[in-house]
Amino acid sequence: MIRCHTMRARLALAALLHIPLVILVSWPAGAVAQETVRRDAPRDVVIGKMTVVAPPVIQIDGKPDRLSPGSRIRDVRNMLVLSGSLAGQTVPVVYRREPGGQVHEVWMLTEDEYRRLGGKNPTTAEGVKQFVELLAAIFGSRP
Repeated sequence: MIRCHTMRARLALAALLHIPLVILVSWPAGAVAQETVRRDAPRDVVIGKMTVVAPPVIQIDGKPDRLSPGSRIRDVRNMLVLSGSLAGQTVPVVYRREPGGQVHEVWMLTEDEYRRLGGKNPTTAEGVKQFVELLAAIFGSRP
């Protein structure tokens, strides 16, 4: 098992460096090589304002809709949010539907990001290109 190899390596390192075993064993294995996570902008999304009525019932731009089973809502820090915690709130979002038509993935936006995206879905090819570029810039600038 990987754990056994990791433990053996720690014990060997402790013996070589004369480090107290307690310190070395409690040292987390993944803490040495943590990398920053690069997030790409979601593809094939639609912009709108989502209101969670009573999960899984929602409204998108005032029209009744529904979250799919297993749907995911991410906040502006890319953390998962439970739909129940948004009950009664209207938030700007970009979202993607599942093949059955229900809303499956949602990324929350700040009001400023919503305004920058224009607040409406592009209809021309040039508008779609600008929307995708601006969405990539927004997601690229998020920490």
